[in-house]
Amino acid sequence: MKGNMKGKKKDRIFATKMKVRKFSFDKKVVNVFDDMVERSVPFYTEIERMVIELAVRFAQRGTDIYDLGCSTGTTILGMSEKIKTKNIKFIGVDNSIHMIERTRKRLKANDCRHRYELKQWDLNNELFLRNPSVVILVLTLQFIRPIRREVLIRQIYEKLSKNGCVIIVEKILSKDSVTNGLFRDFHFDYKKRRGYSELEIAQKREALENILIPYTLDENILLLRRNGFPIVETFFKWYNFAGLVAVKQ
Repeated sequence: MKGNMKGKKKDRIFATKMKVRKFSFDKKVVNVFDDMVERSVPFYTEIERMVIELAVRFAQRGTDIYDLGCSTGTTILGMSEKIKTKNIKFIGVDNSIHMIERTRKRLKANDCRHRYELKQWDLNNELFLRNPSVVILVLTLQFIRPIRREVLIRQIYEKLSKNGCVIIVEKILSKDSVTNGLFRDFHFDYKKRRGYSELEIAQKREALENILIPYTLDENILLLRRNGFPIVETFFKWYNFAGLVAVKQ
């Protein structure tokens, strides 16, 4: 899920005391999503740049590039600006129809230079991949039921082109409670520095409980390896956030 748009609306969703409901990517969240993600995910702009940089290197002529959890379309637009070959198609998939609508408007407004297709789809259900050389899941896997993640990663590996890759960015847990608590506190401090109040942080955390289910870094690496990927490398790490690239040979 991505951001970085000019004129973006400020996230104030959890600013007042409320009866907290389960978090969902509804229209209200979509309207402030770009501000939300930039203020909640450390080094988000740099992560986005790195993801695009990796995707450009692994993109193969005549294939599709999938952005699973495409949100507002920042990654697709960024890749389209950097990838030179025209014989590439982008497939944006998101569970939220509001995200799909926002992405469609954004790609059209910015004259996306490649062919693209947008689909509303719940990744907890079987996904039909055509001819991918790159599959991207940025802050997406953590919202998929753990039992379904195994199936999805195996399917991606089986459909992926030779020398293709999957790029994953996730919020992660630590191996032990001491560092896990420290990293959680440091993340809260980061959000406070970005203007969120303690009430906003607490209520959003409550809303995400049992919705966002993170793995440890090692669990994510093992998930990729046991489903076929011989090369798995960490390209980003900040306390409780990590980026991984896995290559099929």
